Amino acid sequence: MAVVSNGTTIIDAGVLGSGVATGSMTLIKTLTASGSANLSFVDGASSVVLDDTYDEYVFKFINIHPATDSVNLLFQANAVGASGFNETITSTTFRAIHDEDDSPVNVSYEAGNHQAQGTAFQILGNDIGSDNDQSCSGYLHLFNPSSTTFVKHFIAEANYAQGANIFFNQHIAGYFNLTAAIDEIQFKMSSGNIDSGVIKLYGIKG
Repeated sequence: MAVVSNGTTIIDAGVLGSGVATGSMTLIKTLTASGSANLSFVDGASSVVLDDTYDEYVFKFINIHPATDSVNLLFQANAVGASGFNETITSTTFRAIHDEDDSPVNVSYEAGNHQAQGTAFQILGNDIGSDNDQSCSGYLHLFNPSSTTFVKHFIAEANYAQGANIFFNQHIAGYFNLTAAIDEIQFKMSSGNIDSGVIKLYGIKG
């Protein structure tokens, strides 16, 4: 039996109707680090799509392992036709922490991680350890980067261990304060290379 709402078939024989936007994620590109200075996603290069094809883009960074101990995982963007990865950002960050020895335990606002109309690379994770069992994983959502009307909102979450074996769950949100379209995103460490890890780019319609 079909389920119909306002003349549109929602489900028929267990299958979603063609007029329903499911919001499913489409894998666009996977980049794998191996002693890499950065991982960059550039629209139109190496099969990367970062334009009005999708309304939202999701970057999943998986087991990002720095070559250098106690460094930050960062990201920035370029507007169409721009270079330098120095677009204007306003952002905010808070995080929860817990040590392997059960101390310290707290939740705090991280004033040192935010930007107020800054052009630096935005911090995703702080002082990430380079021990063999330490890495950083999480996601970055970028909303409607091809808009030429609105600023470009983003939200992110990162999970990682510092060199002192303290686990962090960090939440970041903000916006690129420009109405030009964004078509390039770069990830890098604050010092040294990305020793290993994977970043996957997905697109979401609807």
